[in-house]
Amino acid sequence: MHSKMWIFRKTNAMIRKILLFAATFFFSLTATAQTRDPNNKYLVWTNNIIFTEEKTDTIKEEEPEEEEEQAKSFIEKYFRYESMCDWKEGMKFMVIPDKKDMVVRTFADSTGRLVSSMSLRHKVMVYKGHSGDGQLHERVNFVCEDDGQPYYFELPTATFEDYCYTKFGVPTLAYLGDVDKAIEQLVGKKLLTKNNVYNVDISTTSYGYEKINVPVGTEVTVVAAGVGTRNYPVKLIVADASGHEFFQTVAISRTNSGMRDNEFVGDELKHTFDGSFELLGDQALADKEYEKYVGRKVFTLFKTDMTRSDGTSESIPRMTGFEIKKMSAIPGTHHVKMTLERDGKTYHKTVTFEQENVAGDLAGEHEAYYFSLFASGNLGAIKGVRQENLSDIRRSVVRKGFNEVEVKLALGEPDKKGKSSKGVYMWVYNSALNANHCIVYFDSNTKQVKYVK
Repeated sequence: MHSKMWIFRKTNAMIRKILLFAATFFFSLTATAQTRDPNNKYLVWTNNIIFTEEKTDTIKEEEPEEEEEQAKSFIEKYFRYESMCDWKEGMKFMVIPDKKDMVVRTFADSTGRLVSSMSLRHKVMVYKGHSGDGQLHERVNFVCEDDGQPYYFELPTATFEDYCYTKFGVPTLAYLGDVDKAIEQLVGKKLLTKNNVYNVDISTTSYGYEKINVPVGTEVTVVAAGVGTRNYPVKLIVADASGHEFFQTVAISRTNSGMRDNEFVGDELKHTFDGSFELLGDQALADKEYEKYVGRKVFTLFKTDMTRSDGTSESIPRMTGFEIKKMSAIPGTHHVKMTLERDGKTYHKTVTFEQENVAGDLAGEHEAYYFSLFASGNLGAIKGVRQENLSDIRRSVVRKGFNEVEVKLALGEPDKKGKSSKGVYMWVYNSALNANHCIVYFDSNTKQVKYVK
């Protein structure tokens, strides 16, 4: 009897273990939040990494916000640069040694002994002001939050007042104020990618990662924020619509990043928030800027290619009329994607509202420049334009009997205007659209073309 009871209890215990294991296994498969160190909230990894005793957090639901809160001033509002001169006691930093920091030790303890940077790795340092007599050997003081021990960084050459205005800062220290603000303000936010290369973690014990390609303009959600490096203190982990996670390390306020503003150029630009991400609110504001064009009747001033809704390209003649249906700013660029409609067909054209030098544009003009490519109005309703002349106008052909409006539509503004004898005046074109040079002669009384040379 006792042996049967023992077997029954043993069997129940085994069943409970199996069920517990299955539940744990199922949870690990269905968990979608990022991997984080349960002992350090600032250490986070993309969800492809397995961490012992993994602790998952629930992503908070995004609440509707006013457009103003997601405008470009959002970053300026929450991530203000703090020079060392403005540091306040209690500001927190984390020791993130770089390779060179293994050779040059940054901190000394209360006895004056230099301490290995590696032994302080991931320790949180709390700023406690500076000390000295205004001469050399001034110190920037900290207390280690982990063990309560004091440490200091001795300024290398200058006094604190001279040093604090520079961008040098304190080596190895990543500013946690930006990380805390990112956790508070950015987790759960919708962003658009502005770069095409991001990173995926490959280890929790090193800074190892792999680069991946991500299409520019991909909508993502910030699922975690943690510490990055000294130069780029904030590690933003984002997930796309399929739940695939990747990250970028960015210097948002640039407090103590050790880099000058003019160093964030070229490949370094991706390590700024604006270089890698765009708040979805910014995109809404950018689109709103071009809303005034929606619904306008326009016509082309040049022959141009447009993309049909099925992705094919179509050559569009000059003087072809359209109605603008939509204007969408392309993230990370100065370009705008236009959606136009004509005869029930939809077309797309990418334009810019900023003039740029573009080699190879038609007739030396900038085809992508909106105001060079399009004119407002319904071509068939323009006063003075006769329907029977539209075919010639589209081909930049001027014939006898054309009036001034029709000539301008066909050839553009003249390079020079002049008078001739016997009641005739002329318009000189040095580089008309379809001719290198021509002169259009008008009758002074009828103001219609008499002949063209």
